[in-house]
Parts: sequence; C-alpha cells; structure tokens
Amino acid sequence: MPKSSQLSKAAKIASTTAKEPARAGRQAVALASEAAPLSFDTLCIQGGYAPKFGEPRILPIVQSTTYKYDDIDHVNRIMTLQEFGHKYSRTSNPTVAGFEARINQLEGGAGAVATASGQAATLLAVAAVARAGDHILASSMLYGGSFTLFNSTLKKFGVSASFFEPDAPSREIEKLFRPETRVLFGETIGNPGLAILDFARLSALARAHGVPFIVDNTLATPYLCQPFKLGANIVVHSATKYIDGHATSIGGVVIDGGNFDWTNGLFPEFTEPDPTYNGVIYAQKFPQSPFIFKARAQFLRDFGGCLNPMNAFLFNLGLETLHLRMPRHGDNALALARFLATHPRVAWVNYPGLDAKEKRRIARYFRRKNASGILTFGIEGASAGNLDPIRRFVKKLKVAALVVHIGDARTSVLHPASSTHAQLNAAQLDAAGIPQDMIRVSVGLEDIADLIADFDQALRP
Repeated sequence: MPKSSQLSKAAKIASTTAKEPARAGRQAVALASEAAPLSFDTLCIQGGYAPKFGEPRILPIVQSTTYKYDDIDHVNRIMTLQEFGHKYSRTSNPTVAGFEARINQLEGGAGAVATASGQAATLLAVAAVARAGDHILASSMLYGGSFTLFNSTLKKFGVSASFFEPDAPSREIEKLFRPETRVLFGETIGNPGLAILDFARLSALARAHGVPFIVDNTLATPYLCQPFKLGANIVVHSATKYIDGHATSIGGVVIDGGNFDWTNGLFPEFTEPDPTYNGVIYAQKFPQSPFIFKARAQFLRDFGGCLNPMNAFLFNLGLETLHLRMPRHGDNALALARFLATHPRVAWVNYPGLDAKEKRRIARYFRRKNASGILTFGIEGASAGNLDPIRRFVKKLKVAALVVHIGDARTSVLHPASSTHAQLNAAQLDAAGIPQDMIRVSVGLEDIADLIADFDQALRP
C-alpha cells in the first residue's frame, strides 16, 4: 500500500466516522505505525482528516448541535456505547473530531477529547481518574489556574493535593506519595518558572506507585516534545496558546497515550460496570483507550465543557503552521534573552536556552534544540515594595503589549505575581519560582530587531 494511502486510511479510522471505537483505535495505531516515515510537518498539515471523492479538501465547520438517524434502534446503540456515532455536539462533532484526530497523531496518542478551555482539559483529565478521598501529587511550578484547581477547588469535592519542587531529590518526592495518590502531574515547561520537567525521574516514580503521569505540554507543544515517548500517560494542552497561535480561540484537549494499565486495582471505575451506560466496563469494552472513552462518555457528557466547532476549525488551522511558527518563537526568545542578559537595567534573565542544566534536558527530552517562546526577567530596582520600574517599563512598550496571554504571534508581557498568580501567597509564589519582580514575556513572531529596540527604549530611565 502506498504511504499516502496508509495515511489517508489511518486518518479516516482515527476520525469519528469509525463504527466500532475499540477496533478503530487498534487499527489507527497500527496504520499510524506503518505510516511512520511521514514527517511531523506533513501531519501538521494533513493529519486527522481525509476527504473522500468530491468532499471538501479543508476540514469543514459542522455548525450543528444534532444529527439525523433513520431508526430508534440505531440511536439506542449509539447512546449505550454499542456503536459509535455523533449523537449530540456536547460529546462529539465532526469538526471537533478532525482536530482531535490531528493533535492525537502529532502527540502519538491512542485517542483525544477536546474541551472548552485548557482549564477544562486539566479538570477532565483529573476528574476521570480521581474521586472523593483521592490525592493528587503535582509540581509546584504550575500555571496559576492549575494550582488553584488542585489546591483549592478540588478540595470541595474531596480530592486533596500536595506539591513538590520539581528538582527536589526523588526521596523527598517519594515521601509525598500516599496510598490514596492517584495522579502525578507536571508541566513540560513550567509556567512561568520555566523549569523543564525531568521526565525520566518523574515517570519512574509514577510507575513505581502505579499512577498515571499527566503532563501539561502547552508551552512545548508536540513540535518540541512528545511526552508519551518519555513515560507520560496522559497529555493536556491549552489549545488557546501555541496550537491556536493567533489569540483568537479558547479551547483545550486531553490525549491518552494508551500506555497505562487501568486494571492495576487502583482505578475501579475502569473495571467495574458503569450504571449510567447499562453496565459497560471501560477497560473491557475499549481496551485501546479506556481513559478517553470514559472521559468523553461520562465527564464531557456531565460537565458539558465541550469545544465548539468554530474554535476546532481555527485550532486545526493553527496546527497547519505549528512547525513553522515554533522555530521562530524559539529563535526570537533566545535572541531577546541574550540581549536582556547584557542590558545594564536588567537584574536577571531566565530562559531555558541560556541555562546549562535546562539545555541538557532540552537535548535529552526535546525533539529539537529549541526552548519555546517564553522568557522571564527582572528590572533593577523592582521589588515587592516597589513595582514602579515595572509599571514604567510596561507603559513605554510600543511593539509588545500588556496582555493576559501567551503563545501567539504577537509579543506580550505580564507581571505574574499581580495577575495570573495573584491568588498565591508569598511561600507559594516562591515554590512556583515567581519572584515579585518577575516580568513574563511571550515572544512573538515579529522582527527580532524591532523587539530588541522596543525593549531597549522601554528599559531606559
């Protein structure tokens, strides 16, 4: 079979036109393996959607809430998970399915489910695994919304959390595991601490305790890092960031690596009958990816945090240029970081591409020698008691802008301690690697000479 035909067939099976989900998942994985010589760049453009004769070349926007069927028995089979089909766009939609299939191929997963936001993706991933009485163990270097979700909101539902410094000795992290621990969670590149996750060490700890290793891969994207190859079991993204790439759409996605044993005795909801679906047992019915089918069938159904078709279309469009944008983001960030490191008005700079330890991890864990597009720095004289230097700097910027966002084509800055992480106390900020004088920069795709000139003039007294 020609490689192009293999990809086309794999994409069709991976899409939601499949009739029997477990069988389709197995075939998609096998055919993806056969089509392995096709590059990441090609999958960015053509993965996940294979039009038939006379159909649109571009993934269409299916702006419909519902779908027509011919008889009630067919609908019953779909509603009871005996057969796959789009029944209502809260749980599946053809446009959303195209995006799910493409990002799943790029990450090398066994299945994906898209959500209304990155926060919804993190919640969905954890809720599908942990229940009241369970415990989450997470890196302290997290996006502020994730920290609050784990540290505060989930407590209301009986799920507790502990946090570890990601570079703490393994024996110290080991002490934080409990009998009721059900998740180990980290970010490939911490936001905004920028520490790169030590995949080998943390995945070994997760395996030793029989819990899934969930990784937020938002800042790295699959272009730079594919966590499933490094021991992760579930990957989440805020698709709002680099996947979109243009600050137009909010959404998220959860991808299952298909590499975790949900029958190890710690996760009865995967091995016991689900009474809401006539007693289906997910680990038996969907052996290729019981996690994704459970997350979609139960929690997307009940929480309702679904991705809308228009945003799915825009995310799919963003993925088409991911392999072109990410190198430029990394090159610009490295150049700006080097400039700031020599500026007399700059107190410190943090960028993984400048740090010897982080560069070693990039070489070990990343697909390319690129540290993504986020850097942080401090201005001389700024402190918790004196934010005036930061205020002056932000007001003088002309190309970059003060924006509560990262990962799009335009350069933006933010003061995390007073915004995205304002809910953290001093000790929590310190544990997250966020000094009070930190300025976070999301370096865009502009001409680097213009960015350097803009930062230079804004830093002047």
